[in-house]
Amino acid sequence: MHDNIKIFDTTLRDGEQTPGVLITSNEKLKIALKLDELGVDVVEAGSAITSKDEQQSIKLITENNLNAEICSFARPLKVDIDTAIDCGVDSVNLVIPSSDLHIDFKLQKSRPEVEKMAVDAVEYAKDHGLIVELSAEDSTRTSIDDLKSLFIKTIDAGADRICPCDTVGILTPERSYEFYGELAKLNVPMSVHCHNDFGLAVANTLAALNAGANQAHVTINGLGERAGNTSSEELIMAIDTLYHKKTNIKTELFYEISQLVENISGVVLQSNKAIVGKNAFAHESGIHADGVLKKSETYEPMKPEKVGHRRRFILGKHVGKHVIHEKIKETNTEVTDAQLNEIFKRIKALSDMGKTVTDVDLQATVDDILAIDIENSLKLQEYTSVSGNKLTPTASVKLSINNKEKIEAGVGVGPVDAALEAIRKCLVDVADISLEEYHVDAITGGTDALIDVVVKLKCDDKIITSRSTQPDIIMASVDAYLKGANKIITDKKRR
Repeated sequence: MHDNIKIFDTTLRDGEQTPGVLITSNEKLKIALKLDELGVDVVEAGSAITSKDEQQSIKLITENNLNAEICSFARPLKVDIDTAIDCGVDSVNLVIPSSDLHIDFKLQKSRPEVEKMAVDAVEYAKDHGLIVELSAEDSTRTSIDDLKSLFIKTIDAGADRICPCDTVGILTPERSYEFYGELAKLNVPMSVHCHNDFGLAVANTLAALNAGANQAHVTINGLGERAGNTSSEELIMAIDTLYHKKTNIKTELFYEISQLVENISGVVLQSNKAIVGKNAFAHESGIHADGVLKKSETYEPMKPEKVGHRRRFILGKHVGKHVIHEKIKETNTEVTDAQLNEIFKRIKALSDMGKTVTDVDLQATVDDILAIDIENSLKLQEYTSVSGNKLTPTASVKLSINNKEKIEAGVGVGPVDAALEAIRKCLVDVADISLEEYHVDAITGGTDALIDVVVKLKCDDKIITSRSTQPDIIMASVDAYLKGANKIITDKKRR
């Protein structure tokens, strides 16, 4: 593997091709600026020929004079290249179908015709001052001789880099090493572009880099068509931690940019997503948590701070006494061994009943055992909501906050969203609280079912969980939010 691997990020092009994802011009700029801060070498800002809006998005990015090379996807057509030039990009990713399947059925041309199109496009782009990366689409279903012929001719025409693409993700790590190793003999800078159809994109990309590729195509959170592309955070942390090679990436920004892309794209990450998932550094098992508390390396391959993440201990069926004690100490509360044992037994009993044990449940248990009478800092005095098929969902709330009244209104995509927005506005001067996760279950049948709502609230880089069970989903949501917010404010007072 090369000592310094280059990173070509295609979140704004291949990532946006994720079904259901649409990223606006301003959102693309936000992501591009964060990618530049992250340290990627190339940002593929989009495909200029796609639309006027896409051109506007790319121009918005190029006008910001980023340190990264700004690239546009282009077909081997002058109109594509001219449009990219008009957007002010530094380079084009010229994508040429290479397999018989694509040439015969998609293009319906002969191989010599396609090779001439590729050569002409490379020469035209180079004559206009662009850096050219020549990507051969569906390379892994193309004969190696045909692939070499295409690459040699385009390299002679001036292509700066080549990129054999595993377009439908059919490589295995062993075959990837052989495939990219053979093409590395062409002695030109080479990218690897893998798709994740069999869950092997990261493994195949690492194999290609070990075989001689020096640049990897990636997307934040592994976004992309079908099952996605090579995950940026997974690949780069493997390069860094497992292979001890360098990139220009500031890894401590990974969690932040992952959250940004998740929020903008609307593609929710699975909790156990490697590196950036909510549970990537979460521990419930008593044995694991005890080991991590003593020395994090016992059950963590890297420190969460290295990727901008944070460690969390979860209250659940497998929770150990050490975790409970640690969470109690976070609130500057002291307990005896006997009190801790009783708290532990009660939390275990809650878990055995199949309930989600929240931070508020723990606090209530501690307060009960220690006979602490904590007056709620927050009290709901009034709540009203309006919603309908021709009305914007609106809610108003009156809260008592530390014995002072506060009235606010909010709108949202539904009455729950509107109600929580109104509460958030009421609390803005007390604590900067954001809703990290919202989960709802009906725990009985019928239209009058009991509704169980669990929320996760974030404040000052700390996450608090809270739950409420009621027959009204809006009131359950409001109650759960207020319970969590009250714990946050109470903890602040205790500190």
